[in-house]
Amino acid sequence: MKRVDLSRSKVPEITVLFWVTKVLTTGMGETTSDFVVTSIEPVIGVAVAFVLLVGALVLQFRTRRYVPWVYWLAVVLVSVFGTMAADVVHVQFGVPYEVSTAGFAIVLVAVFILWFRTERTLSIHAIDTPRREAFYWAAVLTTFALGTAAGDWTAHVLGLGYLGSGLLFLVAICIPAVAYAFFRVDAIAAFWVAYIVTRPLGASFADWLGVGHDRGGIGVGTGTVSLVLSAAIAVCVAVLSRQRSRTTAASPIV
Repeated sequence: MKRVDLSRSKVPEITVLFWVTKVLTTGMGETTSDFVVTSIEPVIGVAVAFVLLVGALVLQFRTRRYVPWVYWLAVVLVSVFGTMAADVVHVQFGVPYEVSTAGFAIVLVAVFILWFRTERTLSIHAIDTPRREAFYWAAVLTTFALGTAAGDWTAHVLGLGYLGSGLLFLVAICIPAVAYAFFRVDAIAAFWVAYIVTRPLGASFADWLGVGHDRGGIGVGTGTVSLVLSAAIAVCVAVLSRQRSRTTAASPIV
């Protein structure tokens, strides 16, 4: 048996609530990005999102352990900026969705290769040094950009629409879960595949709720969806914080 030193952990435990919160952040990042770039000058919106992201990551790196609100603030801002980055590649530079999807996938593979060659592991249970944390957040940011491009590709190029894409990725995220549970697929590989899929999963359903009928949505409004998802994320983080405070004092046996 090995005891986990929770005081050194910089990332959360992988629980059902982790996945719920992660999907909520992906949807919130998508609709918030859309709302911001359509409400103010896109260049200003992207610049502000980048500054806020840098600030959140600096705060995250300066903490000595996993602090739920700090960690999830960084994830939310990664989601917002990652969405903007993927959209800029397509809208401003005219890169087709299939090309940007492939490009971000190559970047992610490169991050994983460099991470593994340097640290000999891709496990998120070993994020206990600044260098490993840097690799972790590089991978997280790239997964958000990749997921955004992939979701837009299925919705627009393949013609599935937002609801169709959401249902497709809902099925897709079950594959690594089933593979891990019943076929003993490597836990680290299953985690990262599922992590990538959460981005287009949450974003597709959020877009379907937020955008107008002319774009294949039901027209709730991206601002409204962002506010509702933000409130849901706040509740999840509050629960995670309470759970963290209860378990930090004891080091569980795994």
